[in-house]
Amino acid sequence: MKPRLLVARRLFPDVLAPLAAAYELDVHDSDQPLPPAALAARLQGCWGLLGSGTERVDAALLAACPTLQAVALVTVGFNNLDLAACRARGLRLSNAPGVLTEATADFGLALLLAAARRVGEGERFVRAGQWQGWAIDQFAGAPVAGTTLGVVGMGRIGTAIARRARHGFGMRIVYSQRSTSPEAEALQAQHLPLPDLLRQADHVVVMVPYGPDTHHLIGASELAWMKPSATLVNLARGGVVDDAALAAALQQGRLAAAGLDVFEGEPEVHPALLACPNAVLTPHIASSTLPTRRAMVQLAVDNLLAWADGRPGPTPI
Repeated sequence: MKPRLLVARRLFPDVLAPLAAAYELDVHDSDQPLPPAALAARLQGCWGLLGSGTERVDAALLAACPTLQAVALVTVGFNNLDLAACRARGLRLSNAPGVLTEATADFGLALLLAAARRVGEGERFVRAGQWQGWAIDQFAGAPVAGTTLGVVGMGRIGTAIARRARHGFGMRIVYSQRSTSPEAEALQAQHLPLPDLLRQADHVVVMVPYGPDTHHLIGASELAWMKPSATLVNLARGGVVDDAALAAALQQGRLAAAGLDVFEGEPEVHPALLACPNAVLTPHIASSTLPTRRAMVQLAVDNLLAWADGRPGPTPI
């Protein structure tokens, strides 16, 4: 008998098809995540879970699902997994790093440009029929080329953003993380403590993993260090930035603009952020090109097929 596998999201059927040779598939063919109780119910008798970043796998779920032995995620982030509980159980775990680096970096620059140059405000102005003609200072935004970019978290994606900024826009790069980066040195990037980075940067991109040590890494005090003319972009995870504090800074003119692709409690968005015309808000789509999203699912499939053959998967957590 084949082991049962729950596919907890609507994904690409043709990419999933090879799994049918190794697993009995139960596909939740919906874009709506299963609530915790429904997830636990669907996992009864399942050996594996193919999930995204929304299915919480913690001690309570594992206690309710004694047959669960493996979790393959189509996302690079895995803060929905209680790693201690999963490892205590001996679960096989995988995510999807690497394949979304370039698409996400492209989108990071797009958000930065849209926020700094007030693209969203101008687009809404035209659609509302308010444009009556050219004006010398109409929607004057902040320059990007030749300015200083601060990257908080110089991992794969942070480095790819910095590379685009350096070579495409002639920006000076400063970055903050625990250790120095050889890749950053090739970009003539300067390693700085976070307070110094926030004080010096004209634009800041946040790209750190989410965890207890990065919860509200950018909060009210950190926002106060930034230039009033600065732009903040968050591509990391909701919760790394204090959304309420950010909205207050935007509304009070203490920060010029923000571009956000992730939010605390998403898909809910803080109402104060929705009221900020100087915030560009997108629905967690930084990696969303079809080739990239298909590659993310393919990595999860590759891990599951390897496990079915008794081999280690290509991208273990």
